[in-house]
Amino acid sequence: MAQQEYLQPALAGLDPTVDGIDPALPLHATTFVVVDLETTGGAPDGGGITEIGAVKVRGGEELGVLGTLVNPGVPIPPFITVLTGITQAMLLPAPPIEQVLPSFLEFVSDAVLVAHNAPYDVGFLKAACARHGYRWPNPRVLDTAALARRVLLRDEVPNRKLATLAAYFRAGTQPTHRALDDARATVDVLHGLIGRLGGHRVDTIGDAIEFSRAVTPTQRRKRHLAEGLPRSPGVYIFRAADDRPLYVGTSRDIATRVRSYFTAAEKRARMSEMLAAAERVEAVECAHSLEAEVRELRLIGAHAPPYNRRSKFPERMVWLKLTDGPYPRLSVVREISPGDRAYLGPFTSRRTAELAAAGFHDAVPLRQCTHRLSLRTITPACALAELGRCPAPCEHRITPEEYDDRAVQPFATATTGDPQPVVDALLARIETLAAAQRYEEAATLRSRLAAVLRATVRMQRLAALSGIAELAAAHPAGGGGWELALVRHGRLAGAGVSPAGVHPRPTLSAIRATAETVSPGHGPVPAASPEESERILSWLERPETRLVEMSDGWASPVAGAGRFRDLLDKAESGASHQLWSERS
Repeated sequence: MAQQEYLQPALAGLDPTVDGIDPALPLHATTFVVVDLETTGGAPDGGGITEIGAVKVRGGEELGVLGTLVNPGVPIPPFITVLTGITQAMLLPAPPIEQVLPSFLEFVSDAVLVAHNAPYDVGFLKAACARHGYRWPNPRVLDTAALARRVLLRDEVPNRKLATLAAYFRAGTQPTHRALDDARATVDVLHGLIGRLGGHRVDTIGDAIEFSRAVTPTQRRKRHLAEGLPRSPGVYIFRAADDRPLYVGTSRDIATRVRSYFTAAEKRARMSEMLAAAERVEAVECAHSLEAEVRELRLIGAHAPPYNRRSKFPERMVWLKLTDGPYPRLSVVREISPGDRAYLGPFTSRRTAELAAAGFHDAVPLRQCTHRLSLRTITPACALAELGRCPAPCEHRITPEEYDDRAVQPFATATTGDPQPVVDALLARIETLAAAQRYEEAATLRSRLAAVLRATVRMQRLAALSGIAELAAAHPAGGGGWELALVRHGRLAGAGVSPAGVHPRPTLSAIRATAETVSPGHGPVPAASPEESERILSWLERPETRLVEMSDGWASPVAGAGRFRDLLDKAESGASHQLWSERS
């Protein structure tokens, strides 16, 4: 069998996908297999193992022993013979590693693997499995050397060598550089270290593995904040001493997610700062992940926690709208009203709104000056009129009716219907600039085209959902049954789960009876934040989601902006040379 390339990854930690051992299993009920290897001293390349010693223990009781010499198929270096006492003659009748692995893998099944300096031993074993075609069982691994560095002080032991620790804990077997002796010594060291973990409030295998890792003193001191949290979907809130929300997050398993903040995997500086200020964690259980995501958005929008970066300050969204009066122009505003003739948005910032406005100015002859024009009085024209970039309504060179047809209507139609004329005009200009090798200017227009398409696609999707007075949908739940959601005008009004084997109709009726009353409003997001409606849209558009009931039809314009999604993807990826082919 061809040798497979071996790359040593990090040791298994609290990942729930690692074997079938529950990280919440108490240490006294955990089965450990303590292993030690003797090798030829080279790199873990699938060979080089000369001896394997393993001892299986649980609750302080020895359950089994495995020990064997292994023929590495290569000469033994003299210094290894001096160190271990293992000679070439001793290894000649020994089985090769491919014959030993099946027995060893069966011996370690359903157990936590323990070793002193575990990456070394585990690296050789994984490489041997990869080379000879055996599946590595990926067990949880506990390193007694790493654990000793966290438990024992320098005043207690001068170093963390196995011989030093075995002497400190008065092990019944002293290390001899032979695999089984060293494994037995490691068993006694493990039991000694477990006895010291109680003072650190570590009593499960998951806690022990994480405790052995390089966590900060703050993480170790605040670990108790993760205790007692539910293992269900929902929202968690880190709060300061004055009950102020510091950080809001969501997870399908609140307890597991919050625990991860106190592990070595959490390396974000701002999270370390947040943990130092946190005094408690509050959990809000939810019916399913959609409700959790929505509640997270609402809490972040309401409290603006200092350590959340996204979804804060929803009130800062802006709109692009046509002004009132003769010869309308585009204006960036904070709010829109029912009397507005045409508008586009919402935008997350003024910069993105201005970028989209520049795209419309490049495509249609909307005036860009900020003067208030009169149908009676002439205002001097600006340089844009001289350059042919403006029809000069200020000097009455164009009638209000002509201005409406050429400039106003294309914008209004693009926002709620077909943006084809605007797209064609921008693509034509991009092609002209590219043909003239003016690539930087073509790239600028490409960015403006992307801003226009992104805004129109988004607004039309949101408007289609928010126009429905009530929508009920169901998604298969993980353990059977259905996740149910009741949406009113783009806002999540109620959520619940129908158990497996039970018809969901009674649950849906109960959700409807207790759901939030949502009044219709103006614009594409009258009752919720854009982020909330978009989360709902993503959930509704999953292939498994089923629409149960709708008070109105859910539809988008046939010739709407949605048909330009491929063009938008290409514009955002910078493929300007492909844009012209999308004109259709």
